[in-house]
Amino acid sequence: MKRNGKRLVIALGGNALGKTLPEQMKAVKLTAIAIADLVEDGHEIILSHGNGPQVGMLQIAMQEYAAKYQEPPAPLSVCVAMSQGYIGYDLQNALREELIDRGIHKAVSTVLTQVRVNQNDPAFQAPTKPIGAFMTHADAQEKVREKGWTVVEDAGRGYRRVVASPQPIEIMEIETVQALLNAGQIVVAAGGGGIPVVAEGHHLSGIGAVIDKDLASALMADTLDADTLIILTAVEKVAIHFGKPDQTWLTDLPVALAERYLCEGHFAEGSMKPKVQAAVNFVRGKAGRTALITQLERARDGVRGLTGTTIH
Repeated sequence: MKRNGKRLVIALGGNALGKTLPEQMKAVKLTAIAIADLVEDGHEIILSHGNGPQVGMLQIAMQEYAAKYQEPPAPLSVCVAMSQGYIGYDLQNALREELIDRGIHKAVSTVLTQVRVNQNDPAFQAPTKPIGAFMTHADAQEKVREKGWTVVEDAGRGYRRVVASPQPIEIMEIETVQALLNAGQIVVAAGGGGIPVVAEGHHLSGIGAVIDKDLASALMADTLDADTLIILTAVEKVAIHFGKPDQTWLTDLPVALAERYLCEGHFAEGSMKPKVQAAVNFVRGKAGRTALITQLERARDGVRGLTGTTIH
């Protein structure tokens, strides 16, 4: 299908969603304005998003329900699915309203998205992602005995469960996303990095893990043959020596130099590193691709080449 603009996969950072339900309701309205600007410019849009605070709230609620009614707690994969549903609900409604206000009639759909991982991924041997409620030492040890959880002490605030962050391999609902794009819709997909699943024959089984949403977005962008992967975060540009006297903001970043900076350890784990790695993964997939890292409110300017860090 011929496109006038570019096909953009946009990974929304936490600042696009807020940390609580009331914050999310306000944040998605501002997010909708930034995304509608790009729609207005003629681009085709696929959105992904983080879900850290949201899935944490759901985990706590499900654990409290299970304890009160002596029921099995909802698996992490189910909580990820729940978070995809209600975040998508808010995003698609806010974006629909903003587009109609501008005289643009374009459907917005959310796809509950499973992302396949390898059950033998080395990440399962070294869980790193904290989730759920804080626990006392005694409670944590009980969970270790009863459920086999891996727990860590978290900055003096108590103990938390940690889970693996395996590499995404396949977006299971990619044909659905493609069909909706072909129908001219805006699609919200792979929220929270996707619902992590492993394949057991023809059966997909949810697994207790957290997939990095930027890496999942890069895989989705690659599979959909997007023109640009946009990763929206809290800063306008990527920097090396961040927070130091010789901090340097980067505007034009060739992919080979980005890889060198990654190897040299310029980017923080759990922060800028996975974003730059996701950008590199996408750009390396096919000649002519670009990735953009910038702030939500500067997305339109970034696509126009006026700001942000462009990896190419």
